[in-house]
Amino acid sequence: MLLYQIVEYVRSFVRRETGQDLAEYALILALVAVAAIGVLGLLGTSINSILTNISHALTHAAH
Repeated sequence: MLLYQIVEYVRSFVRRETGQDLAEYALILALVAVAAIGVLGLLGTSINSILTNISHALTHAAH
């Protein structure tokens, strides 16, 4: 019975326009997340190297 209620709630949510807007926003958010993960994957070692250099510079400046 609970599963039926959940399914009906989702169906009514999808039928409404606000549900469609929400679905579009969710797709856009998912695409942005995938793009961000891809960029971080490609630039991850470069970013790590930059942050390591900054850390070393700050450590040496403190001494």
